[in-house]
Parts: sequence; structure tokens; C-alpha cells
Amino acid sequence: MQMNNMNFGPQGGHQPFNPNANPWGRDPGFGDMGQHPVYNAYNTYQQRPRGGFDMGMRGRGDFGNRHAPYNGGGGAAFAYHREEKPEEEIFKDHSAGINFDQYESIKVTLTPNDTEPVETFAEMKMAQTLSDNVSRCRYQKPTPVQKYGIPVVLSGRDLMACAQTGSGKTAAYLIPAINFMLVNNLGRNSQVQGNQATPSALVMAPTRELSIQIHEEGRKFTYRTGIRCVVVYGGADPRHQVHELTRGCGLLVATPGRLWDMFSRGYVRFSMIRFLVLDEADRMLDMGFEPQIRMIVQGPESDMPRVGQRQTLLYSATFPVEIQRLAREFLYRHSFLQVGRVGSTTENITQDVRWVEDPDKRETLLGLLRENEGKLVLVFVEKKRDADYLERFLRGHMFACASIHGDRVQREREEALSMFKSGNYRILVATDVASRGLDIPNVGVVIQYDLPSNIDDYVHRIGRTGRAGKVGVAISFFNEKNRNIVDDLITLLGETHQTIIPEIRAMAKRPNSNNNNNGGGGGGYRGYRGGGGGSGGRGFGGGFRGRGLSFGFGGNYRGFGGGAFGGPPGNVRRMFNDGPI
Repeated sequence: MQMNNMNFGPQGGHQPFNPNANPWGRDPGFGDMGQHPVYNAYNTYQQRPRGGFDMGMRGRGDFGNRHAPYNGGGGAAFAYHREEKPEEEIFKDHSAGINFDQYESIKVTLTPNDTEPVETFAEMKMAQTLSDNVSRCRYQKPTPVQKYGIPVVLSGRDLMACAQTGSGKTAAYLIPAINFMLVNNLGRNSQVQGNQATPSALVMAPTRELSIQIHEEGRKFTYRTGIRCVVVYGGADPRHQVHELTRGCGLLVATPGRLWDMFSRGYVRFSMIRFLVLDEADRMLDMGFEPQIRMIVQGPESDMPRVGQRQTLLYSATFPVEIQRLAREFLYRHSFLQVGRVGSTTENITQDVRWVEDPDKRETLLGLLRENEGKLVLVFVEKKRDADYLERFLRGHMFACASIHGDRVQREREEALSMFKSGNYRILVATDVASRGLDIPNVGVVIQYDLPSNIDDYVHRIGRTGRAGKVGVAISFFNEKNRNIVDDLITLLGETHQTIIPEIRAMAKRPNSNNNNNGGGGGGYRGYRGGGGGSGGRGFGGGFRGRGLSFGFGGNYRGFGGGAFGGPPGNVRRMFNDGPI
């Protein structure tokens, strides 16, 4: 690495200590960090302070003011030069070992069916630099969502794509978006006007983890293209993200809350966007991001190009009817691509549903972990406190593990995921914060210690294994408490030719085994989130839990029960921050 133009302070363990230096400011607020004594006598320093963007006396920026800058006061401006990561590090995770033959029997429906699919990436006639990056990823041939979806997008048409999890949706929208920018010379050489980033492509995702993952994939496809890929998300210090935006951005990946904050403060504009992508679109609406999404896409303050003036792509593993209705507002003369049944899962995941009573779950889990020693195992629980408890329990039995949930700070969540992906921890205990969209390579077994309350979450959880055509195993603990999903579960297991144990069949035959009562209960107030509808009837019940709002339509649509207005209407600031999941 070239160091000629970089002026670092003293390195290693021989740094002098200045006893007259100011104490190191440890307050990680929104202002500047005080200098560490080691660096007091030097104009430059070895590592950036963790909590502040500027270096100097501690100060606070006015984060509460909507129009105030993020940076604090005082101190010398922080600056550093980030070297490009080595090629082998950027492309270290690739698709080698994918069983593409598993895809040949998958049913694909494209409406209207007026675009020819491609069999190889060479047929897509990509820009050479992008084609080189696809080769560096070691992609063998397109997956179904890629071979059918990419030609549609390259033709300029909007797209709604529904494909089973782990099917290559991320590459299906990144490749055509980046190719469009390269062919039209957009997004190169730090796209910025003044201090405002003006990206050509915007990808919105529901969670921080998924946004980071998409950004990592974007870095691969934009390698050596001159297009800067930037990610912004809640739960992290905004100053570094502001710094990255002001350096320019061609491809922006963001969670809706933090993105709206950045737009409101003038750090990003939408006027140059030609590609708008909503990944895990149903999840974003389920999490209550609909107000932010609408304000970003079609709000009066937004300068986003309107429908027909941009290309809009929606990708998800499920598309309930209510999501399809919303999508029609964002799409113009779009194609609908369905790879496999909407809401289904892949047959190369072996689903082992066992009857396990609550008192027996811990011992059953220990036995399964011993049977699968050496494999990466992802364990799902329903509550955050249960994730903490189960981690302590497993550590007490000498299992190296970590846990993630919505109350963990971003740094802790990223460290836990990194240790799990690298194999340093073989077991990760998680709530649903990790169940959607995350691509954790080589997960051999998913164990659902607690089953979710709806079949869509079941599908997304077990989809953490069997990624991209690989085989996987999903083991679920089922008992009387899970009777609300028994009918949907039997249907899903039957469609994918899985074994159904007699206890589940017997439960389904009993009266009122599933949500067969008509109507849903009212949505309650839960913190600042509106509670969803009650247990509701099959086809009537279920709740749509919104952030700040809870919608209740009472129609014949699963997932929309008798919701009530929940959440303080004036709490706009809290609603627009990406809170824990």
C-alpha cells in the first residue's frame, strides 16, 4: 500500500505519553471526541476516535434540530484516506459450490411473457468492467430470477419479482442498475453537487444488516468502475455516513428512516435517481416503513422523479395482496415475475418439524447441537430476553456462541454476525432481526426453538439455510402453542414433499385448530408501535403492525385484522428513526 502521501503519528507501542494533555473524551454523543493523551502533541493520529467525526475539544452538534448539521463544535477536522480493499478481500465470498441443477425444475411465470430469458451472463451484453466483476464473483450461470428478471430490467420496464429466498435477487437488480450507469456514464467520479450526494440508483431495505449485505455486494459489482457505493442506516454514528455521502455516491443503499433524515438535512438529493429498488418490500411495510417510503418516493418535499420517469423494481420472497396494491402505485407498465409459489420455500431444504414441549426444548437443543458439531447452526427464538438467556445457557454447556436482537447496539450485532460468518462461533441465537434477507454463507442447520406466529416468517427463517441451490436442514420445535399456523404449515410441508408428523395432522383435524373464528381483535397500543389485530379468522385475521400506525381493513385478506390506530401521532422524530427490530 502506498504510504508516501500519508502522514501518520507514531506507530506501535513506543508512542510518547504527554502528561499535560487533555483527558480523552469518552462521551460517544454527537459532538467531537477529546484527544487521547497519546496524540496530543501531534497533528495527525493513528486511529479515528470511535464516537466523533471531528477531533478536538468535546462539543455537541444539534442533532435534535431537523435542519442542524450532524457535526459537533471545536477541534481540528477529521480526515483520512481509505485505501481500496484488495481484490481477494472484496470477492472472498462467492457462489462456488452452488447446486444450480436444483433450479432447473422450478416453475417460472413472467407476465407479460414478452421478454426472452438468457442462459448465460455473456448474453446480457454487459459493460466490460461489470462483466469482469461478475466473473470475479465466480458466477457460473444465472439463477431463474436473474435469467428472467435481468432482461426485463435491461429492456427498461419496471418489475415486481417474487422469488424464494436465497435465489440471487440482489444480483438480479444490482447488475442491470450498474450496467445502466456504466453505459450512460452515470454515477462515475463521485457523483455529488456541493455537499449533496446525487445518486443514480437507490436501494431501500428494511434492516441495517440487510443494507450492509447489499452494500457489500454492490462493492463487488462496482469494483474498478468509478461508481461509489455508499450505505446509510440507523443505529450507527451518522457522521461517518455523512462524510461518505459528501464524497459522492452513484449507488446508495439505505434504510428508510435514516435515508429520510439524510434527505431532510440536505445531505442527499433524489432528483438524479434513475433506478429505485425496494428489497424485501413486504417486510418494510410490515415493519411500518410505509409513511417514510411514501414520503421518499412520492411526498411533496421529495424531488424523486415520478412514476414513468424512473425505473422501479420491487423484490421480495412474498407479495401479499395488500403489498401488490401498493406496488401498483410505484410501478409503470410493469412485468410480474414469479419464481416458484409466492410465499413458498425450496425443496432442497429438509424440514424436520418435531413435537417438543417447552420444558424439553433445552435438552433437545443440546442434543441437536452435538449431532451437528462442526456445522454453522442458526437458532431462532421469539423474544429478546430468550436470546440472551439461551446464549448464556449454551455457553454454560461449553458451546461457543453469540446472540443478536434489536436491543444490541449496531457494533455488537455486526461483531456477532462477523464471528458467526467466519466460523469462530458455530452457533448464533437470533430473533427475527436476522431472519429476512441476510445472506450468511454455509449455514448448515436452522433450528426454530420458538416458531413464529405466521407462515411467512417461518419461510424466511428456514431460508437462511439452503441458500442459492445448496442443501440445508431446518428443524422446528412444534407444540400446542403453535396451533395457529398448523394449516398453513401442513400446506407448505405438502407442497415441498416433506414429512408431516401424526401429531400435527391430528391437531389440524380438531375443531378450531387454526384461526377459524371470524374477525380479528382490535390493535392495542404497544410502546409507540400500533398493535396488530387479534388472532382473527383464516382469511380475516392477523394483524398488520405498523410503526406509528396500525392499519385495519377487515377485508378478506390474511394479515389485515381489525387493527387500531396506535402510536402517538405527534411522535414523528421517533417514528422516522430506524429503531430496533
